[in-house]
Amino acid sequence: MRTRTLARLESLQDAVRGSVLLPGDAGYDQERTGFQSGDRHGPDVLVAARTPEDVRAAVDHARRRGMPLAVQATGHGLRAAAREGVLVGTRRMTGIRIDAAARTAWVEPGVRAGDLVAAAARHGLAPVNGSAPGVGVVGYTLGGGVGLLGREFGYAADLVRRLDVVTADARLRRVTAERCPDLFWGLRGGGGGLGAVTGLELGLVPVERFFGGRLVFDGGQVAEEVLRTWQEWTRSVPDTLTSAVTLLPMPDLPAVPAALRGRYLAQVHLAFTGPREEGERLVRPLREIGALLVDEVRERPYTECATVFSEPETPHAYRSSNVLLGAAGLDDGARRAVPAEAGPSAAAMCVLGVRHLGGAFSRPPEVPNAVDHRDARYLVYVLSPVPEPDRDGAVRSLHARVLAPVTGPAPARNGNFLHGPQEPATLRSVHGDETAARLERLRSAYDPQGLFRGIGRFAGPG
Repeated sequence: MRTRTLARLESLQDAVRGSVLLPGDAGYDQERTGFQSGDRHGPDVLVAARTPEDVRAAVDHARRRGMPLAVQATGHGLRAAAREGVLVGTRRMTGIRIDAAARTAWVEPGVRAGDLVAAAARHGLAPVNGSAPGVGVVGYTLGGGVGLLGREFGYAADLVRRLDVVTADARLRRVTAERCPDLFWGLRGGGGGLGAVTGLELGLVPVERFFGGRLVFDGGQVAEEVLRTWQEWTRSVPDTLTSAVTLLPMPDLPAVPAALRGRYLAQVHLAFTGPREEGERLVRPLREIGALLVDEVRERPYTECATVFSEPETPHAYRSSNVLLGAAGLDDGARRAVPAEAGPSAAAMCVLGVRHLGGAFSRPPEVPNAVDHRDARYLVYVLSPVPEPDRDGAVRSLHARVLAPVTGPAPARNGNFLHGPQEPATLRSVHGDETAARLERLRSAYDPQGLFRGIGRFAGPG
């Protein structure tokens, strides 16, 4: 059986500069595993791509044999594991080109946010990256991209200028607003299922330094007060300030700093691009909420932007869900009920977050794209580690209870904050009816056989 499979793969192996791996081959297990460690792909054929032509050859192989195809770079945004067909791993495609004069970057699909931040900083520029430096730039951007500077500069998808993508007919297309305008619209925020992106050009912003970091309180005492004060405070801050609140329990372990060990934390995350003196004035009401366990807010080079959230960099299994809210945000009842369900006594550890949107998030881009729900002002999300696969259903039920007080009859959601298997209705809520219908028409036109059914829709593969 393996001999016959190898014989059929000879033409693919000849066409690929990277590796072609089968189950049992050395390197197969490492290549199929991403940051989301609880969901391991199990493809029949794995192509560890090094070039756009490798990706094109893999798509052509899958197309000719009627095999489903999935793409994985870092694997942060994995929707579900691909159990068959062809998996294209793009983690080795890590090219970055900065055009300082045009304020743009060209990135391949294996580029991580931290690498792009470092490359852009050498020219006094920055991307509109997210909170975790290990996340793949391309996957994050395809899902929309809620960034640390988003209230000032918008979604990452709004800054995309050009994409190279292999469509289901195994053609490598250059996609711009003038060339393939329908694909250009759908790839920016549509979340996948339209092709395999081998590179994209995105705009950079003139940010070298920022005022920000974390304020950390004892959430066991002031969690509700932090949420209330912060939400009221967000109603008057400038668009140059992007912020969030996170509530989470810290384990009582030696690896945790003594001041935080075993506590329930309420954290405020801040990124402000204005003068330090103005930042100090803006942050003063938050510092006055109560005694601080940690105050890391100061002026920093943008290369330290990962400290705003200080998210874990070790691969692990996790699930998350979210709801988008309007200008009213969390009312008094929700500020009590949501943390109560997600707090230290919850059946599984919950990281509960609220992000402030509005500002440039609400403004339509120059060239329209598929990012929806721009009228949202807050994003409420809950994330839990899932160390045991049989806990998946219980965690999803817990998340539904946590978000129930803020989930109306027709909730809107953000694709970047949905991790793990989701109900079809949840996935549909990422886009409005008109956008969702247009995306399905595009998928039918560019992938009528459903070749890319292995790609998680409504979120990039990361």
